[in-house]
Amino acid sequence: MVKYLLGVASGFVLAILLALAVLMAAVMIQSAEPAIPSDAVLEIRLSGPVPEHMATDFSLEFLESGMPPTLLQIRNAFKKAAKDDRIRAIVLRCGGLSVGWGKAQEIRWAIEEFKESGKPVVAFLQVGSSLDYLIASAADQVFLTPEGFLDVKGLRAEVTFYQNTLRKLGVAAELHQIGKYKAAAEPWVRSSMSDALREVLNSVLDEVYGQFLETVGASRGKSVEELAAILDNGPFTPQRALEAGLVDDLRYEDEFFDALKEQLGLEDLQRLKLSRYRSVSLASLGLSGEHRIALVYAVGSILRGKDETESFFGADILGSDSFSQTLREVKNNDDIKAVVVRINSPGGDAIASDQMWREMNRLSERKPLIISFSDAAASGGYYIAMANAPIVAYPGTMTGSIGIFYGKLNLRGLYDKIGISKEILTRGKFAAIDSDYRGYSTEERDKLRQELEVFYRNFVQKVADARKREWDDIHQIAQGRVWMGSQAVANGLVDELGGLDRAIEMAKEAAGLEPTDKVTLVTYPTPKKFIDVLLDPDRFATRSPAVDRLRAYFAGIDSWPALLQGGFLRIAPYSITIQ
Repeated sequence: MVKYLLGVASGFVLAILLALAVLMAAVMIQSAEPAIPSDAVLEIRLSGPVPEHMATDFSLEFLESGMPPTLLQIRNAFKKAAKDDRIRAIVLRCGGLSVGWGKAQEIRWAIEEFKESGKPVVAFLQVGSSLDYLIASAADQVFLTPEGFLDVKGLRAEVTFYQNTLRKLGVAAELHQIGKYKAAAEPWVRSSMSDALREVLNSVLDEVYGQFLETVGASRGKSVEELAAILDNGPFTPQRALEAGLVDDLRYEDEFFDALKEQLGLEDLQRLKLSRYRSVSLASLGLSGEHRIALVYAVGSILRGKDETESFFGADILGSDSFSQTLREVKNNDDIKAVVVRINSPGGDAIASDQMWREMNRLSERKPLIISFSDAAASGGYYIAMANAPIVAYPGTMTGSIGIFYGKLNLRGLYDKIGISKEILTRGKFAAIDSDYRGYSTEERDKLRQELEVFYRNFVQKVADARKREWDDIHQIAQGRVWMGSQAVANGLVDELGGLDRAIEMAKEAAGLEPTDKVTLVTYPTPKKFIDVLLDPDRFATRSPAVDRLRAYFAGIDSWPALLQGGFLRIAPYSITIQ
């Protein structure tokens, strides 16, 4: 029996070692420059989330679920394909994309730049949302499968309110805010929108919808008024989409690729996946050079401590300690000529935000610094950008939300329902102010209000100093209000509209480089090595569809980790999802 168990154990160990060897061999193979066929068609599948940054430096192409390409990798793929003589055309496989308005605009701009190469780019959809169509419409031609569906019908904003649910549970949310428009607390303390929140959301919808109509209309040769009238009849069956001029033809996948092969004059169509092509280096095509620019990612809800990824809901946590350490590493690296800090954050803990703001300012004193906003740079995410450095944002970046709130959940009613009781003993007048077994007294509420006022005044002052404005000027456009990037430029909260390319151009200029100088982007935080990932079993955990649905449900409150931590918070009141 012992012999048998030893044999089984030995076989198990050998199997693990063999699997590790196969994985390591696969990674080593993928780290080499891949062989790309001539006359290839690059397929870029745009579905699911598009992360800003991945924690690892390798991909396992043979795994079907794989790691999704980052926004930078997608952007680089278009640049490489435009220069690469082996690539004849790009096919966009659009459907189920889950990104914000800013990232979508970055991808559109990459498509439009690629088209300047003279190579065709065509889009194929089976089912497409408004966001999918926004990107697909940038292609030279858009095709829809004959039994597909174009779910384009305008945009909507929904806010979920939890007050009545909390009341049934015996929970009272005691949240206090500074700023007329700081609506982060509203879902928890109200059952409907305030007039201020409705005003902001209508402003956001008007701005985003106007951008959609103008952008898509220009691509499809329609005026804003014509496209708006068409979308009032959406969503569209394939034939109706064709009749409305939203797509160029209806084709099954095999028909689509047969027609493309004929259009390109090829006997055989070599279809190349992005997962393979992204291993082609920029240097091999002469698109990078000796000058190094750091691209530092600030992604997630801001909390004190280290970076984390909450494994169930997939929330990125931007830890103040980790981010500060990264900035110090970049600051002390003499090879780095300039720095682009890429922010995609709804905000979070006020103290953590201030720590990060301090390190950003110390960095800007040492090296040229440019700040690039992604989908959101709101509240604490905007606060850390106040580093006396130029700010670049997309027209659809959720920006500002300059305000603060504080509060707690009073669970006394819930405890009573489930038979829990507490006794509180204190030493000190306000020792029980954070207890979840009681609400705030009038005196406690006044004290918190005074402290909130101090945090708010300091926030506005930091913005005023960085933007070289008066306190009263910033206060008028602050008060927790969310602005889209195009509105933020008009209000002086952002310097100009643009994406990664513009931020890099500005970094080169600030570093004294010539516009024609080639640079190499060095991304931070430094991705983990293969062996580090092997020692972390959670990295290979497969996420179930049920978890994906839960994540989608909670997407509108992506700052929930900071809410659970409590304290003084600089959090955006909502996120923008295009539907």
